[in-house]
Amino acid sequence: MDHNKAIFDGMVLYCTVVQQNGLTAAAKLLGHTPSHVSKEIVRLEARLGTRLLNRTTRKISMTETGRIYYDTARRIVEDAQTVEDHIQTLGDRPFGILKMSVPLIFARACLNGWLPEFAMAHPDISLEVDVSDRKADLIAEGIDLVVRIGVLPPSDFIARALFKTPLLTVASPVYLRRNGCPQTPNELSGHALIDFSYREVAHSWSFPDPEGGTVSVGVAPKFRCNDAEMELALAVAGQGITRLPLLACNGAMENGSLVAILTQYQPEPAGVYIVYPSRDNLPAKTRAMIDFLIAKCNDLTL
Repeated sequence: MDHNKAIFDGMVLYCTVVQQNGLTAAAKLLGHTPSHVSKEIVRLEARLGTRLLNRTTRKISMTETGRIYYDTARRIVEDAQTVEDHIQTLGDRPFGILKMSVPLIFARACLNGWLPEFAMAHPDISLEVDVSDRKADLIAEGIDLVVRIGVLPPSDFIARALFKTPLLTVASPVYLRRNGCPQTPNELSGHALIDFSYREVAHSWSFPDPEGGTVSVGVAPKFRCNDAEMELALAVAGQGITRLPLLACNGAMENGSLVAILTQYQPEPAGVYIVYPSRDNLPAKTRAMIDFLIAKCNDLTL
């Protein structure tokens, strides 16, 4: 990297000397002393193994090799400047391909209805949305941002809270009539349970104890899957008890196909977060989506 920088810096310095027709004028323009510029020209010639300039105390002229070097170096320097000017012209305008990964329940409950509005507001952004409950790797997969639900593991990424959604223990009325309704977390051991595969603690469910502390219950699920929609479908079909964010089961709660149980042991609401690699030099396209999601989620109460 340092070698490449030296090559480009040498081109810029040499082109400036030629265009200013002298070391002193070039030094003034570049913010260096004439002796520094002279030494850098000597280093450049030594690195190339040829003389580029014939110089006296009063004037300079290019050698034949110096003319060839100048013609090529000038084009490279001008192309680099054109690229920088183009990027600066773009400024804060959001553009490009935005890659994001969101949980299925967030997509169905929120994002699917919001994306047309985002697309209308930002016609220069193309979206690649991975709708999945898997844990996407932002860096390895080149993803700009993800939405995650629940407790976030420690990481160097930036996380912004969108909203909170209650975490409910639910079952269908049919299942409860057939198998009885547990009154305490410890009674879950006698029931068919439906669990989420990617849960951080795969073999226990934790509940806050109304009298203080936490009740942790070992579970041996009848079903374990990595799809909240499948959890929901199994529970609605009377196949067991599961735990879901209200975001995932709000419709089933409203139409009565699921009911909440163990409500006195209800955990703290689950957080819904935007996670992205860094806040430094955040691309305008990523900032546009973050601001959009925060604005859309401000009024949500799920």
